Amino acid sequence: MTTQMDRPLSVPAADLIPPPRLRLSDPRTRATLRIQQTLVAGAREFLRGGGAVEMLHPIIGPVTDPGSRGAKQADIDFYGHKYKLMTSAILYKQASLLAFDRMFLIAPNVRLEPIETSSTRRHLAEFRQIDVEVALATRDDAMDLVEGLVRHAVSAVVNECAEDLAVLERDPGKLLAFVAEPFARIPHTEVVDKLRAGGYPQAAGTEIEWEAEELISRDADAPFFIVGYPKGSRGFYDKESPQEPGTLLNFDLIAPESCGELCSGSERESEYAKIITRMRETGENPSKYAWYLDVVRNGIPGSAGFGIGLERLTRWVAGLDSVWQATAFPKLAGVVSP
Repeated sequence: MTTQMDRPLSVPAADLIPPPRLRLSDPRTRATLRIQQTLVAGAREFLRGGGAVEMLHPIIGPVTDPGSRGAKQADIDFYGHKYKLMTSAILYKQASLLAFDRMFLIAPNVRLEPIETSSTRRHLAEFRQIDVEVALATRDDAMDLVEGLVRHAVSAVVNECAEDLAVLERDPGKLLAFVAEPFARIPHTEVVDKLRAGGYPQAAGTEIEWEAEELISRDADAPFFIVGYPKGSRGFYDKESPQEPGTLLNFDLIAPESCGELCSGSERESEYAKIITRMRETGENPSKYAWYLDVVRNGIPGSAGFGIGLERLTRWVAGLDSVWQATAFPKLAGVVSP
């Protein structure tokens, strides 16, 4: 069985993707997609059981999450206007809290990732997220919700997908052990210090680099949160800590087994003046966000939310080598594909 560390990062995943006819008839693909279906059903059951309403959000709009790490947005001509394919539903999620105080969606996203991400094993240009937003929630509330959702969805797979896990040679007992204990919450600064102590030159005021993320993921024996990324490393919608200026009230969930980040989330900024200031600090032009700022100006509730990468979650639960194996028709950066 190919393990997640068997193939070096320098080997492009595109070189290993079989044509659709072979992929879709492969028993491992069918087992993976059934596991993914169970993860989605488990997430829906957990979230609806907690009072969240599932919504259907736009896949195009005049503006989307500005993104980071070199990913570009895809434009379309919408009757003479330049619209964007969604890279994230964050802005729409915040606005949707005017209708419901707990909501979620299974959201398609398109991010034109840098070409080099095709060899990271965990980036797709087209992917889906389990997106959640809760009014008046804190960062800790959001992390509690993520943890409960992941535990519930993994348990559903173990209970319902024994044959599929066997096809993939995935030990269900190991999966249950991963989610048996509370997920640790480790400050960004502590992670940086640990990486540097181990010889990795991680910069202090930035995102944890992809290679570094894989290192700390490989050494982990359970999922864990990294909390408190520095201001400037994330978008204008992540709220700055009043107690720790320069630190954001956000988090990433890191999976073990070299899978890296599964989920990002934060407590949101909801005050109009602060959002304008943060936009300018991050180099965004507020005029691009006219519809969103109009909603914020008239008042939206404070909130916290997150997005779990569905293909990434599937990859980890199924024990796959690469994230492209967790979708029927993978779209990798720079690769022309069906």
